[in-house]
Amino acid sequence: MEEAKQLFKKLKIHTLLDLALIVPSSYNDTTLTFQPEIGKVNRLEAKVIDSSMYAGKLRVRFMLTSSGRRVSSTFFRVTPYHHKLFSIGSSHIIQGRVEEYKGYLQMSQPKSIKQVGKITPKYKTILKESEISSLIELYISEANLYNEGLDSKEVATLMHIHFPKSMEDVYENGSLKNEFIEVLKFVEAYNHLRKLRGKRVDFPVIDALNGDISPFVEHLPFKLTLEQQNVIGKIQKDLARKDKASKRMVVGDVGSGKTMVILASVMMALPYKSILMAPTSLLALQLYEEACKHLPKSVKIALVMQGKDKGDYLNADFTIGTHALLYKDDLPKASLVMVDEQHRFGTKQRATLEALVGSGEYKPHFIQFSATPIPRTQAMMDSELLDVSLITTTPFEREVLTQTITKPDFPNLLTHIKDEIAQKHQVLIIYPLVEYSSEVPYLSLEESRGFWESKFDNVYVTHGKDKHKEDVLLKFRENGNILLATTVVEVGISLPRLTLMVIVGAERLGLATLHQLRGRVGRNGLKSWCYLYSNFKASERLTQFSQTTNGFDIAKLDLKFRDSGDILDGTIQSGQKFKWLDMGEDEKIISYAKLRVRT
Repeated sequence: MEEAKQLFKKLKIHTLLDLALIVPSSYNDTTLTFQPEIGKVNRLEAKVIDSSMYAGKLRVRFMLTSSGRRVSSTFFRVTPYHHKLFSIGSSHIIQGRVEEYKGYLQMSQPKSIKQVGKITPKYKTILKESEISSLIELYISEANLYNEGLDSKEVATLMHIHFPKSMEDVYENGSLKNEFIEVLKFVEAYNHLRKLRGKRVDFPVIDALNGDISPFVEHLPFKLTLEQQNVIGKIQKDLARKDKASKRMVVGDVGSGKTMVILASVMMALPYKSILMAPTSLLALQLYEEACKHLPKSVKIALVMQGKDKGDYLNADFTIGTHALLYKDDLPKASLVMVDEQHRFGTKQRATLEALVGSGEYKPHFIQFSATPIPRTQAMMDSELLDVSLITTTPFEREVLTQTITKPDFPNLLTHIKDEIAQKHQVLIIYPLVEYSSEVPYLSLEESRGFWESKFDNVYVTHGKDKHKEDVLLKFRENGNILLATTVVEVGISLPRLTLMVIVGAERLGLATLHQLRGRVGRNGLKSWCYLYSNFKASERLTQFSQTTNGFDIAKLDLKFRDSGDILDGTIQSGQKFKWLDMGEDEKIISYAKLRVRT
């Protein structure tokens, strides 16, 4: 048993189904063929009736025991061993591909095999063949597979794959049967969902929260979308729980109005305290401004940033802050903790914040928000570990035209930039690098700034390593015409006057990043443009991106153009690579697996 544990560890697997999903890469088939099958590898009982040398080659004629038909064979690179082995009158089981020429059977260089009547699976793993085979024989049984919750068809399929009676059991036209692949997809999803469910840990809650949101909702200058209302309703049910602290992830597309969901949650928490951690000072400040603008005046709000605190966080109902919150050892107990752009924080940082405002084993309710849309299939997976809500619509229709452009389009682009600036609109140009690199076939931000500064007024420049980037972005928001930047603006400040964006070397970026960048323009419903500038011919990937505006569809496209890869994001990173399951296409299978896990 201890030896098996060590082998499981070497294979980096944790469950019986992990083992069952290690499918043979090939099979060694030694079952006898009774009638010759043309064009296939046969194993035939045969007797040598003639043997001769011709032009350095050995020619042997066999008679087949089962049918009496004759087979001719030729051996190249002949040794004395061949003469001795294939002596006239000797009997063999010969293995090789059978062909037919003018009615005569031929088998080139057959092997004489000793063991027959067996199909042996071959596994490609880091273990020795004998080790993996012994594990499979020891653990993969009908009883064990039924104990894992599989049904008769799934059990039969896995047994056929690991212990086939014939190759027709497993293969069709040289590859694994389609119906077997469907079962493997299901087992992979089912196994993964069960593992996630096992990781979910629930804690007793500090307080059940039932605050009234109507003073907030009724005074908003706009109506909440149906999806916003739906998510708020789910959060109300979460927070009212008395038995355990809830955990929810709200994933909203760019501009979908997650801030209103955050503020409604603050109202639900009253009269208890709530706290929110944001990844940058800009986001924290923006949320603070929105909270001050829309929450009732009776709600006390505080902002905690390095050296820039506003309000009294010790007595505030709602405290917004950056990771500077983690260095406050006097944070008051909070009944609701929220994290914005959760993937920008490590698991430890989020856990530290929960611990700081928790109360021993009692935990606050926890909501995390993300503007990086995920495929619906991933949301279904993630929801085994924490509750997931998607906001796929925006409060107003955004009109953003996305186009791929190249060098000949540059004069027209310059004219368009001038037109937008003349209308008091703003322009953002994203460069792939800050400084020159021989590896990248584009001008860098530093190489290009002179051109833009000579042609336009109020040009601002920032990048990831710029210590003053947040100040630059704030100044640009108020006074700028053109902002030259790297992808530092992917998630960040809202720029309501921004209507034109150029992404230089767009083919170098992932579709999710391109969508986040595109989300910076057209935030207030103004007609906007996103130009994807490339020195290369437009790719199918960028063309499809240009025609797709919904972030959740983009996430699905992203899966199509890369490996399904790491399915879960930073919240619950699994590093899981799926061999059979296609996260872009197999929504029905995942949905069915989810249903089965819960029954």
